[in-house]
Amino acid sequence: MRLSHIAPIAAILAVVALAGCANTIRGMGADAANTVNATQSAGQRVARSAN
Repeated sequence: MRLSHIAPIAAILAVVALAGCANTIRGMGADAANTVNATQSAGQRVARSAN
């Protein structure tokens, strides 16, 4: 195959790979936000029970 045939295929594969990374990073952000919310909720429950 010539380079002119390989370049478009490589570009398409790169775009697909980067799109997959974006979904993974977005999911990690959501997981981190859920962890923060759970930690804050637990802290509030502990504070309420201490009073």
